[in-house]
Amino acid sequence: MVHFKNRYMVMEVFIDASRGEADPVILTQFNITKVIRDSIQLNFGECGLAASLGSLQVKYVNPVTKLCVIRVSREDHQKVWAAITMVRSIGKIPVSFNLLDVSGSIRACKKAALECEEAKFEQYKLAAGDRMTQEIIESMQSCFAKLKGLDS
Repeated sequence: MVHFKNRYMVMEVFIDASRGEADPVILTQFNITKVIRDSIQLNFGECGLAASLGSLQVKYVNPVTKLCVIRVSREDHQKVWAAITMVRSIGKIPVSFNLLDVSGSIRACKKAALECEEAKFEQYKLAAGDRMTQEIIESMQSCFAKLKGLDS
């Protein structure tokens, strides 16, 4: 039996809503997967896309803190990383991606993502102040639970 070697990337998405449309984009697994696939095809062609599609998967997205976890094969992780850095927009909203961590196991990736999520949520609570609603708190608790339950 052959065990597939993967890399897990914890990425942060910066959205520049001031330069785009009035309605900012909501991050979803579909949106992020689509822009990554489009970027791979644009920069590496059909063969590059076909090689990386077998293992490319967005495992986790938090629309509040703008954090995502992406799984890709060990052989293609540098190509996918390069394609992600070349993404400039989702829809008509300018975005940029920042790599926070690369791991070879989902366990190490979860640990790094949880630390980052908790720090970003604390910053978000301080910035939101009185505007913090129960809906946002429940959404974050749901995202934390989803991240803790993340398995390959």
